[in-house]
Amino acid sequence: MGKELEIRERLAKHLEGGEAFMPVTKMLEKISFEDINTRPINLPYSFYELFFHIVFTQKDIVKFTCSDDYTEPKWPEYYWPREKVCNSKEDWESLKAEYTTDRERLKKFLLSESNSLIDPVKNGKDNQSLLREILLTIEHTAYHTGQLMILLRLLNLH
Repeated sequence: MGKELEIRERLAKHLEGGEAFMPVTKMLEKISFEDINTRPINLPYSFYELFFHIVFTQKDIVKFTCSDDYTEPKWPEYYWPREKVCNSKEDWESLKAEYTTDRERLKKFLLSESNSLIDPVKNGKDNQSLLREILLTIEHTAYHTGQLMILLRLLNLH
């Protein structure tokens, strides 16, 4: 099982980010609550809106992959914040904690050798495997991480 464990550990490292770009957790350290709702240069989203989308999508994948009680959310309305502005520091801190908690849950599930990388996950209808869901999470987060970095640069925070 040595090679498979190496693969699982490599995938877990990529869930954290930072192999080819700044991890989301480091970006969160660079932005203040006062800046999260700004939409620079008429962009259609703020740092908050993009981060909410990353968190919600990751949560959906975690529930799909790891839970017995999964219900598919409506696309796209549930994947983006209804309120375009985060109104409280408490809500912002809660969103950041959710991101970390869900990512850790997914990593733990991935690193458990009792969960097959290639068999269909519990809620999969089209033979979606744990490997597919991990790669989807990595790819989706990486895509939006680039957008977060652009926002930090436009806000002169990086």
